[in-house]
Amino acid sequence: MLQYGHMSTALRKLQTSEFPSSLLQIPEPPETLYLRGSLPDAELKLLCVVGSRKFTSYGKEACEKLISGLRGYPVVIVSGLALGIDAIAHQAALSVGLVTIAVPGSGLHPDYLYPSTNRRLAEKIVEAGGALLSEFEPKHPTYPSNFPQRNRIMAGLSHAVLMIEAETRSGTMITGRLAADYNKELLVVPGNIFSKTSEGPHLFMKLGATPITTSKDILEALHLTPRPPEQGELTLVYEDCSSEEKEILESLIEPKTKDQLIEELGRSVSLLNSALSLLELKGLIREEMGEIRRSTSL
Repeated sequence: MLQYGHMSTALRKLQTSEFPSSLLQIPEPPETLYLRGSLPDAELKLLCVVGSRKFTSYGKEACEKLISGLRGYPVVIVSGLALGIDAIAHQAALSVGLVTIAVPGSGLHPDYLYPSTNRRLAEKIVEAGGALLSEFEPKHPTYPSNFPQRNRIMAGLSHAVLMIEAETRSGTMITGRLAADYNKELLVVPGNIFSKTSEGPHLFMKLGATPITTSKDILEALHLTPRPPEQGELTLVYEDCSSEEKEILESLIEPKTKDQLIEELGRSVSLLNSALSLLELKGLIREEMGEIRRSTSL
């Protein structure tokens, strides 16, 4: 009997009858599954979040803000425990009290869990009521071929896949293609047109993936009804803005074009576009008919 970990979080091999039903419906379902922690209730929505290991500051903030907006909803964050966006997604989920599931490209034995730098994160995931899940034997080493194999578990497990930054030749793109093959909702965060990490999301957007700019977009894709903001929530959102973002919001008492903002604030085009993108992700502004304006929901 497997006994790695504490009694309540011990590593165990699942019976086929315990497999998530969604995994039994993919073309090549796993023959075995090992689990540490607890699988979520069937009525919860599972969102797979994937992205580049070579993330940008924009990708990191986009990931954190989008997941932060899911606080309090019946959503579970699924990712691969890898360096980069995967780890950021797990940490963002933990920080707002969401359950998260990690599907690493290795066995789940503590000495074999990959990457070793995220082993403490893995423990936090289990301690917070989440799970580690793998089809590999507990002491299975990490090989490059493991990752495409585990990506099908992540995509198959989830109701939708959210892509945040990916180069065209990457494991993240494999997960995106699998999501399409499995008829899962594929969601992508638009990025800087000059960044290589935007190439993957933009390619999938051309093929029909859903662009995501706010947490509300994710909730709608998961068929969840966004609730009205509670008293005090909007103040907290503004407090979370940088000084540059607050300056833009103060300037937008009346709608303005980008050229007007550049002239008024004295910012470069690149800096202004970056700040506007983040404000749009936070749901604080929107662009209509060539003008930037504050969101009417605020």
